[in-house]
Amino acid sequence: MRNAWCEEEAKACVVHYGKQGIDEALALRVYSTRLLGRNPALVLHGGGNTSVKSTATDIFGEPVDVLCVKGSGWDMAQIEPQGLPAVRLAPLQALEQLDALDDESMVSYQRANLLDQSSPNPSVETLLHAFLPHTYIDHAHASAILALSDQPDGEAICADVFGEDMAIIPYVMPGFGLAKLAATTWRKTPGVKGLILHKHGIFTFGETARQAYDNMIDMVSRAEKHIERTPAKSLTKAALPKNPATFAQVAPRLRGALSRQNGKGDWQRWVLSFRTNEAVRAWVDQDNLEKQAWRGVVTPDHIIRIKKQPLILPPARADDLAGYGKAAEKRIKEWEAAYRQYFETNDKMLDGTRQMLDPLPRAILLPGLGIVGVGASKKAADIAADLIENNLATVRMAERLGRFEPLPDADLFAMEYWSLEQAKLGRGKALPLARQVAVITGGAGAIGLATAQAMARNGAEVALLDLDEESVTAAASSISPQALGLVCDVTDKASIEAAFARIVRHFGGVDIVVSNAGAAFTGAIDTLDEATLRRSFELNFFAHQRIAQEASAVMVAQGTGGVLLFNASKQAINPGADFGAYGLPKAATLFLSRQYALELGRHGIRANAVNADRIRSGLLDETMVSERAKARGLSETDYMSGNLLGVEVTADDVAQAFVHQAMALKTTASVTTVDGGNMAAILR
Repeated sequence: MRNAWCEEEAKACVVHYGKQGIDEALALRVYSTRLLGRNPALVLHGGGNTSVKSTATDIFGEPVDVLCVKGSGWDMAQIEPQGLPAVRLAPLQALEQLDALDDESMVSYQRANLLDQSSPNPSVETLLHAFLPHTYIDHAHASAILALSDQPDGEAICADVFGEDMAIIPYVMPGFGLAKLAATTWRKTPGVKGLILHKHGIFTFGETARQAYDNMIDMVSRAEKHIERTPAKSLTKAALPKNPATFAQVAPRLRGALSRQNGKGDWQRWVLSFRTNEAVRAWVDQDNLEKQAWRGVVTPDHIIRIKKQPLILPPARADDLAGYGKAAEKRIKEWEAAYRQYFETNDKMLDGTRQMLDPLPRAILLPGLGIVGVGASKKAADIAADLIENNLATVRMAERLGRFEPLPDADLFAMEYWSLEQAKLGRGKALPLARQVAVITGGAGAIGLATAQAMARNGAEVALLDLDEESVTAAASSISPQALGLVCDVTDKASIEAAFARIVRHFGGVDIVVSNAGAAFTGAIDTLDEATLRRSFELNFFAHQRIAQEASAVMVAQGTGGVLLFNASKQAINPGADFGAYGLPKAATLFLSRQYALELGRHGIRANAVNADRIRSGLLDETMVSERAKARGLSETDYMSGNLLGVEVTADDVAQAFVHQAMALKTTASVTTVDGGNMAAILR
């Protein structure tokens, strides 16, 4: 493993944070924590923790010894000083004299000793950091260490590899008991550079940030070299279909099979994250995958995100997608039944008081395709996919040495249902469009971007389609790292098909479509050339039809309903002079929405339209606003607010209408007017 420490970077970090009043000890703690967190072979997604013992000033201006330890919820890769809250050290160390301490009391006591009560909860392993005397302590779930430890004789292997440099601690659940055992073990072996926590991870320590970090890299490198001495076992490839389906073909059916109706007229959907590469394919395509798939995660820290084991689905054929959907439903129900049994068995072994979490898988292996992470959001699904890849790689390393053996079910269950571990997920009230995927055409324009932002604020995952790559990419980036911006010509069927295939591959499916892209074509109807009218119909009608066709095919395959939303414009109801080329296809689009409502209602798919007027956008730009205002002898302000309410209607107002329609689960064939009040455009 490469040692990434750079003295110039470390010094720059000290200077940078020094300007903010952060001392050198904490600045270097931030620097080395990031080095650890940015290496996926060491730490993934909030796992691991670090600390430094230092001095701070209390409210009276007096110096006090503190432990700055990673706060719950912070990711080591992006940590800032506030992610390492200071806790009074002496009260923490005094706890070691107790014989026992329950989790709730431990957390409460740690919070009570925070210097800043607005800080996040200190790590669940804070006491382990406090009870050990070292200035800097690092904790990681290094894959190579786990590959050695996750063996029937893992403790003996680790003892042989590390000798007197590391002490080995048998598995104990994190908390007070583990902290006391770690301190006792160190006192018996004070010369060690760290601790191997059996089937859990590794701690290293030092008097400087560099020393603790170097010890981590050295120990993990030693484990990697030991593994590399044994050749990897070859995997025999299974027989796969000659006409395999793509993930974009199977994802909607898989997503539908995972979804459940929530009793409120809607579905609890899931977002998917698909991964494939040479190493992943070698694993999922092997002929004994059922036997080789892990029966427990490589470290208990992963269980809250990917559960105990993966779901394995059969290979998919392109000519039998309906059959694949049924097979997926059957396998998922079997997985659910097994999970319920796992819960009932292990809950009874404790006190029988726990409430079962949802019994659906978070990790799926697809022979012939790859792996799938399942989550309540794209971010959660991506995290799951990262952890699946990590588990596959670690299991394969373990199998080079012998036989992968995870913790027993009872230990994994205790971690999965541990309240302090579940708290890492930060459960709260779900936003109304959470778990849904929204596609917006014309996504880089004023109305499109405002609609995408409004959908995202309400919890939806969003994909923006537009012609200009730079604009649509920037628009997506402005929303979230998970948003997707794609170039798509909505007048080109092949371009639409390719875009939807990308969207389905990225998120797993589609639930909301806002068909918004359009442009104004003008000219007196009696002299209008046919070519202009046809170009307008291509963009302002046929593009809506093609988008709706492609989207509805995905929705029907999912079997969980959905909604098609069309930007119709007031021109569909109240035509303006010289705007026939624009109004005619818009009128057709309005009735297109009703046709979809009529024919797809049986699939639970709704179709609605928004009828907006005088919105500043690419269609009604500043030049056109000025010209129209002058032609009517009005100021621009008076022209834009020329409605019953006397207010200017904005792109955000149109966006809210689309969001309302997306949430109105029992409304279809509806037209929402957003124009401030125009009597001539009222639907009769």
